[in-house]
Amino acid sequence: MVSLNAGSSWTLTASTLSQYGFRGVRRGGLSLQPSLEYDAGRLGLGIWANAPLKNEAVGQPDPEFDFYGYYAVELTDTVTVVPGFTAYTYPKANRRDEFYSATFEPNMALNYSIGGVRLTPKIYYDFVLKGPTTELTASFAIPLQDWGTELDFTGTAGTYLWQDSVANRIPAVKNWGDYYLAGVSLPYQVTKASKVVIGWAYTKGSHNFLKEGPAGKTRNAAAIAGGVVTLSCSVTF
Repeated sequence: MVSLNAGSSWTLTASTLSQYGFRGVRRGGLSLQPSLEYDAGRLGLGIWANAPLKNEAVGQPDPEFDFYGYYAVELTDTVTVVPGFTAYTYPKANRRDEFYSATFEPNMALNYSIGGVRLTPKIYYDFVLKGPTTELTASFAIPLQDWGTELDFTGTAGTYLWQDSVANRIPAVKNWGDYYLAGVSLPYQVTKASKVVIGWAYTKGSHNFLKEGPAGKTRNAAAIAGGVVTLSCSVTF
């Protein structure tokens, strides 16, 4: 999130991670995730991509390109409301293979800081998958003054229910599940405009099921449980 009083800037980030998961579901193994974001005060616009490098997940229409934006509205010194959106796109997806080529998901977040802890409840609604996601994130930092950095801790819990999760399927396939993440990262400011971040997180998807029409529910075999190592480098200009 940019400073509400900041001028305009661009941030280019290149990240690699040991496996790619989304809301508790595995979408790939070792992956490259570049992004480019433009920030102008309260406004942020960007593009993010994922390309698997190894151990691609079965049945995933890679690569993925996501276009997103948000606008921060400061209510008080400690409370900010942030409406936003994400357009998920999959250029190689084919509806005949039961993949959507794009979905659109507006969202609304509330950032609230208390006692050094930042709480962010957030709600999303995907108009293509036809369902909501609700999520709560808590984060805080421990300064490491002797090293000139800090340890950033993050925890997330969420749940979703999509009524039409598979393209070109009649009757529609419902998908729902819960997900959790707990992680820590160590940023290092290389120069005033560039930094490197190494992180580790444990992520888990649970109670994840699929159900087609009147048939009984089946467990989603793609639900993830395990650790993820991330290394990213960013430059702001």
